Amino acid sequence: MTKRQLKLGANLNGVGNSISFWRHPDIPVNASVSLDFYKKQALKAEEGKFDLLFIADGLFINEKSNPHFLNRFEPLTLLTALSGVTSNVGLVATLSTSYSEPFTVARQFASLDHLSGGRAGWNVVTSPLEGSALNFGKGEHPNHALRYEIAEEHLDVVRGLWDSWEDDAFIGDKENGVFFDPAKLHTLNHKGTHFSVQGPLNVARSRQGQPVIFQAGSSESGKDLAARSADAIYTAHETLEEAREFYADVKKRAVALGRKAEEILIFPGIGPIVGKTEEEAEQKYQEIAGLVTIDQALNYLGRYFEHFDFSQFLLDEPFPEIGDLGSNSFRSTTDKIKQQAKEEGLTLRQVALLASTPRTSFIGTPEKVADLIQDWFESEAADGFNIRTVVPGGLEDFIDLVVPVLQERGLFRTEYEYETLRGNLGLQVPDNRYALETVN
Repeated sequence: MTKRQLKLGANLNGVGNSISFWRHPDIPVNASVSLDFYKKQALKAEEGKFDLLFIADGLFINEKSNPHFLNRFEPLTLLTALSGVTSNVGLVATLSTSYSEPFTVARQFASLDHLSGGRAGWNVVTSPLEGSALNFGKGEHPNHALRYEIAEEHLDVVRGLWDSWEDDAFIGDKENGVFFDPAKLHTLNHKGTHFSVQGPLNVARSRQGQPVIFQAGSSESGKDLAARSADAIYTAHETLEEAREFYADVKKRAVALGRKAEEILIFPGIGPIVGKTEEEAEQKYQEIAGLVTIDQALNYLGRYFEHFDFSQFLLDEPFPEIGDLGSNSFRSTTDKIKQQAKEEGLTLRQVALLASTPRTSFIGTPEKVADLIQDWFESEAADGFNIRTVVPGGLEDFIDLVVPVLQERGLFRTEYEYETLRGNLGLQVPDNRYALETVN
């Protein structure tokens, strides 16, 4: 059997997923809308032999939103540009099933897949913010359960459209004037609860068959969707024990649905802070933490809870009782915040500052960070990690200092094995459903 290998993704997010990151003197203030900035990060990730780049997204902002959210590129557009300057690294974009039409989604990702030579991936999300509905004229924002019901059908339709053409459908016989084999073109004719889509798609299958499906969401509905349909899942956990429980849970659900455990990869998100010494790493964290005001921290915290205004409560009193608030937005995150506040007796000030500038356990020397990654990987808490940049130069530090340690230990590649995202992730090319029908 082939030795299990660690997978790595780089979460590229311009001026950062922090409310104060942009204020650091080493961060270009226009990073979120600078193609040159993203090109440099993409090429650095490819130099580090990363499996993929990941661009997150959202559909609603207000004056309290993070600076990065206020002015950023649409992910598919950005990744299309980056596909032209990279050769091996995967390109994964977030796109909402609640506010996108399946035919358009199928066509966009199939196009990126062809343009990149088989490196596209779709991070399937359901859009947690209620304000998103205000931008699309679709009435009330669907509740949590309904959003996942829509997502299931949406994804089924998109995958059906991606199989519109069998792999050898386009003959291109100039002498006899035969462009394609009509028997290998298939019309979906989907009529469901939420979508009615005829097809076929006007884009062929790519060299990796279909774009890789990622899913972000750790609620029960999210885990069910991932177990049924995803190739990989993004998640976030504070402790090794929590991560192992989640890993085992999702794999068990996948197996119960007739899949193999290795067919779905678990990617916890981490924000490593690396220094040549422990003191240097700590200083990097404190520089960022020191830029956050309490008002900004409250705004950041409020976004998770449907942009709730926490400023009405006393800062140094226990975290307020807010009932089910947050259950229809970032449910798994808000549940975790409320649980931690209750168990540890945290004040509102403490919760806000922890949320806005979380202190990672992956902080320290290259060897310490590599030890933690190896422990999580070998303890079956992760198949790979989504590396977030939480301090200036964080991605570069990780690639220059930690990746060589992982490579020396035989945990991570020194060269790309394949040119497609599926190939490098060790995932099989999915069979075309219609070709299988022909065989059967």
